[in-house]
Parts: sequence; C-alpha cells; structure tokens
Amino acid sequence: MTVLILDNPDLLARAAIESGLPMPSLASDSTPRKPHRLRFHYGFNKHRLDEQDLTILRQHALYLRHNPGATVRIHGHADNFGVSEYNHFLSRLRASSAAKVLIREGVRESQILVSGWGSDRPLARPEDHAANRRLELEYVTMEMARAL
Repeated sequence: MTVLILDNPDLLARAAIESGLPMPSLASDSTPRKPHRLRFHYGFNKHRLDEQDLTILRQHALYLRHNPGATVRIHGHADNFGVSEYNHFLSRLRASSAAKVLIREGVRESQILVSGWGSDRPLARPEDHAANRRLELEYVTMEMARAL
C-alpha cells in the first residue's frame, strides 16, 4: 500500500520540518485535528524530546487548546537499566516535561494527567531497551478522567 505524505499528517509535519517550509493545512475548517502520533522515544537516561518530537507535541497542544473538553493522559516509561526508584523518577520526569510543554503552549493543567510507570509496563521485551524508553499520550473521556 502506498501512503501519500498528504494522507498522513505526521509524515506531512516531518516533511515540512525537514524542508523548512511552513506546514500546510489539510483541514477545510479551522479546527485542528488530533495528531496521529501518540508515542515518542528517548535516548538512554534522557528526558527531553528532540525538535521534531516537540513539533508533534505542539500539534497536540493546538488540538487541546481548540478542544477544551479533551483530556490527555501522559504516560512516561523507562527501560529496565538501573534501580527501580530511579526509573520511576525518570519516567515521571519525562511525562512532566511533556506536560510543561503543553502548558507553555496554552493547554489548561486540568486537561492533563501525568503518570510515570518506570519499567513496570514494557512495550516490548525488557531487553528491547530503546523501545521501552518512551512517552505515550492517551486521550481519555471526561468520565475516565474523573475516575482516575
């Protein structure tokens, strides 16, 4: 299957970033769409996203600003290197750092829930360290948010 860049907003954003051109709008109205990309990866012992990831995160901020009823839960994760306490700290730092970016971009704190899981919820086998060093965004309903 062939996917055109215009059919995938994440690929379109990446192409715009790499070319240095402003990102074209695909929507016929002015309401931004929720970005497709919900997972971001980190280097070993890192908690800052690179510039391309920050661009995608800012697209999430734009969506959240235009949808004040939406709530996002930010899940920070770590690999299983090191002690459990530090991995929980690092995963929470990853999630908190992403939340600060969203807030700086105008998202209300009440729209954001932050969780740090350490290495307790691996995406892949624990040996797949790079895949497990990640941040995940999960959009939740208001009922789910109240229950959390």
